[in-house]
Amino acid sequence: METRVAIIAIMVESAESVAKVNDILHGYAEHIIGRMGLPYRERKMSIISIVIDAPHNTISALSGKLGRIGGVNSQTLYSK
Repeated sequence: METRVAIIAIMVESAESVAKVNDILHGYAEHIIGRMGLPYRERKMSIISIVIDAPHNTISALSGKLGRIGGVNSQTLYSK
């Protein structure tokens, strides 16, 4: 199956949601190329960027699961 490279930007604005985000990302670890997380203490939020190489439906599933978590916003940018 053909894969695509994508970047998923995640903003976690609820401390209670951090564990859920990490659990979901752990489930997709085999597809994740890199991850960078930045705590923004002044705004009480975390900003995470994920680079992933996976089939389109896998990337969409991950993005969808993240988007259903309360206090979490995510956007996905796909390669051509």
